[in-house]
Amino acid sequence: MTTRPALHTIPHPGLADGPVYLDYNATTPVDPRVAEAMLPHLTDLFGNPSSSHSYSERPRAALEQARGQVAALIGARPREVVFTSSGSEADLLALRGAVIAAGRPRPHVIIQATEHPAVLQTCHALQRLHGARVTVLPVDGDGLVEPAALAAALDEDTVLVSVMAANNETGALQPISDLAALAHQHGVLLHCDAAQAVGKIGVDVEALGVDLLTVVGHKMYAPKGVGALYVRDGVELEPVVYGGGQERGLRAGTENVALAAALGTAAELAARDLASGEPARLAALRDDLHQRLAYGLPGRVHLNGPGQRRLPNTLNVSIDGVLGHDLLTAAPEIAASTGSACHSGTHTPSPVLTAMGVDAAHALAAVRLSLGRWSTPADIDMAATALIKAATP
Repeated sequence: MTTRPALHTIPHPGLADGPVYLDYNATTPVDPRVAEAMLPHLTDLFGNPSSSHSYSERPRAALEQARGQVAALIGARPREVVFTSSGSEADLLALRGAVIAAGRPRPHVIIQATEHPAVLQTCHALQRLHGARVTVLPVDGDGLVEPAALAAALDEDTVLVSVMAANNETGALQPISDLAALAHQHGVLLHCDAAQAVGKIGVDVEALGVDLLTVVGHKMYAPKGVGALYVRDGVELEPVVYGGGQERGLRAGTENVALAAALGTAAELAARDLASGEPARLAALRDDLHQRLAYGLPGRVHLNGPGQRRLPNTLNVSIDGVLGHDLLTAAPEIAASTGSACHSGTHTPSPVLTAMGVDAAHALAAVRLSLGRWSTPADIDMAATALIKAATP
């Protein structure tokens, strides 16, 4: 693999002719080096990695190399990495797998209010299909869980706690190591959906103390359709797909070596970014954007979420006097997101901001501006100018 240049100075082919992309938390462009790594496994290296002849050798080696690359990024052992088709599937394997494997007549699961729908909806299914009891912890005004709230909720039937590492809308970073320590005091497993955190900040499963952790490819410059679940040695899970013995018997089916190689390469590139100071570069750009907006729209810009304890690439703000979807419609020069949902033409506030106590008016005014590998100072200048113009009567 060649040494990485200052990649943000070279336009990504998919971004060259479009608006300024500020929606990296939704999905990331596939890094050209990631696409290059997976290409041989879509053409010449077609063998089944489980076969015993020569056609399987290089695919099998590539699969294990990818497993090691993902493990290295999160401080795990390669054998603790299980490849999945998505982060949602990894969450399903963690939650359903732990609940069923526990064998309790009425298992208790604890989550928190701003979890991703993959966790929330899985818990609803566990209630409906397996008689699980689910406790949803509240969050404070910054979107953070108080460890004391978890301590009060744990009981003798609790089998799993699931709390995300970083919120996809605000970037808020949960106190995972404190929560894991509390869970373990009661003999309870802790799962962490780290889809937004892995690759953006340092994530070490040993330091966090987690038992299960979700990784998502398309949040870190790999294609959609691949993820991974870290499963600590000794943790018992019910399989998510039954059949052969692939992926420690937890997910049957012939592995997609091309996508695994893509995720592995993306993980190695992310590790390089972290070592080279990419989080600090993005935080500086994010803060510059915030300051420009605050200066251009004095008194009207309000930060949603914590000022410090958040992802370095994420800025969620509400601008007085304009709805978030109207603001973005009026600023076609940028591509970003709101947290609100639209149903039959009616917009509803973000459930995340609502859980944080943000009133409906400010929640409907919110926009999420998330930066990434190809973000540049010129992008920030253009985005600030466009947003200020769109928000000015």
